[in-house]
Amino acid sequence: MAAALTVTVQGVRNGDGQIVLAVCEEAAYPAGRCAFRVTAPAAEGSVRVAVPDVPPGIYALRVYHDENGNGQLDRNLLGVPREGFGFGNDAPVLLAAPSFRDAAVTVGEDGVETALTLRYWISP
Repeated sequence: MAAALTVTVQGVRNGDGQIVLAVCEEAAYPAGRCAFRVTAPAAEGSVRVAVPDVPPGIYALRVYHDENGNGQLDRNLLGVPREGFGFGNDAPVLLAAPSFRDAAVTVGEDGVETALTLRYWISP
């Protein structure tokens, strides 16, 4: 039986564009080919994103703030993200995305609510 996953995305710096949340099974996580992808209008502060009909299981969360609405996380010439991004459990980011386990949440039959915070490495 599928349940709802609700994620509060905190630290959104402005209301431009949209928040893009990907919910990934372990095998798909490294490539970013996630089973669920949901968008919500951005709003300064925090945005709640609901993903309906998620089967119970363990999923990693990836999110970014698509400020210019081009459907991707923009980066500079060095590969540093120009837009805000984050992972489940506020998993730390060093030179690469955190491990599946560090960014994962468990969705039970009753669903789950969680929160994460965007990181902005480059000022607009």
